[in-house]
Amino acid sequence: MSESAVNVRYMVGDVQAAVDWYVGNFGFSVQLNAAPAFASVERGPLRLLLSGRASSAGRAMPDGRQPEPGGWNRFQLVVADIAAEVERLRGQGVAFRNEILKGPGGQQILAEDPSGNVVELFQPAGA
Repeated sequence: MSESAVNVRYMVGDVQAAVDWYVGNFGFSVQLNAAPAFASVERGPLRLLLSGRASSAGRAMPDGRQPEPGGWNRFQLVVADIAAEVERLRGQGVAFRNEILKGPGGQQILAEDPSGNVVELFQPAGA
């Protein structure tokens, strides 16, 4: 692993389904697959740690709260043609939380992995 890598951990309900989703839809490569507990996939400088309930990250907190997938935190993948990318992904059965939104900085849409974690696709303005 490179020192310039960025690590993001996502809690997932099914580690193998998450690996298949990130590899099949976004071109991540598998670095380690210890399903059903844990897997690590990479795309460029992004290392995505996919943790199931059987992983150390899935253990309850001292106050009893359980780590769980979902929420609104996300990483962003920059794309050249957001409309074409959304069409491709919808054709593969990827679910989205919204439609493409346009703002002053560009366009974005939120895809959901099989556990409900979010991946933002972003096309910068003028691209």
